Amino acid sequence: MTSAEKALRIITADNPSPFTGPGTNTFLLGRERIAVIDPGPDLAAHRLAILAAAGSGRISHIFVTHAHLDHSGGAHALAQATGAPVLGFGPAEAGRSAVMARLAREGAIDGGEGLDRGFVPDIALADGAVVETEEWRLTALHTPGHFAGHLAFRQDETIFCGDVVMGWSSTIISPPDGDLADYFRSLARLDSAGARLLLPAHGDAVRDPAARLAELAAHRRERTMQILAALRDGPATAEALARRIYRIPPAMIPAATRNVLAHLIALSELGAVSTPGLIGSDSVFAAH
Repeated sequence: MTSAEKALRIITADNPSPFTGPGTNTFLLGRERIAVIDPGPDLAAHRLAILAAAGSGRISHIFVTHAHLDHSGGAHALAQATGAPVLGFGPAEAGRSAVMARLAREGAIDGGEGLDRGFVPDIALADGAVVETEEWRLTALHTPGHFAGHLAFRQDETIFCGDVVMGWSSTIISPPDGDLADYFRSLARLDSAGARLLLPAHGDAVRDPAARLAELAAHRRERTMQILAALRDGPATAEALARRIYRIPPAMIPAATRNVLAHLIALSELGAVSTPGLIGSDSVFAAH
């Protein structure tokens, strides 16, 4: 067991879903001056559970991996209850790539599912920023892909990886918040970090990070090949491609469509596919 694990308490919010698994994990690190990582959704019962887990210790910092409501929604109320500052990358839309910022600005893609639009941290953390007390030392790692302003936090050989990596599921990439090119770069960065343990915000710990990271990258490459193969039969929208490629319940098709759109945007940037006019949710793509 790593030193981070010994000092950890994990509180799972009661917000299970196909996207959150059993719920959002909130991590408490330290005993006297406590770091809360991902306060989770704005649920009174979850907030009370966090405060109870802190015991006689003082919550001194509230870290947010990214501004999706299931992660950041409870930050403000917890900050009010404890007086602790909220730390994160920046406002909800900060960090978007030039491609995604342009598409969002031009109104060509809708998205932002679950976006906590009012989120602004008290303290903005740049990539590589270090926050420490006598008990713990966290280094912020900018890891976009699932979300433009996504941060992971490293403590020794453990990385609190938010939604970039999960053991039970792949990560949804929903433009303009999600960016497939960024996601591949973040997977590579986490791999090069050489951590022994990844602690996702949903589901169980990942105890073989290198294998899981390789598996996730291979899954995305395979999905790209499936999309290109499907486009050889003729032009199609992201939704039409999702319905052909995925074997999932109908209720999950919208999320699959967002994933496919992320692949199509990346392929468009590479010149492998094209669509007339601006890329949008209903664009028809053709392979070159």
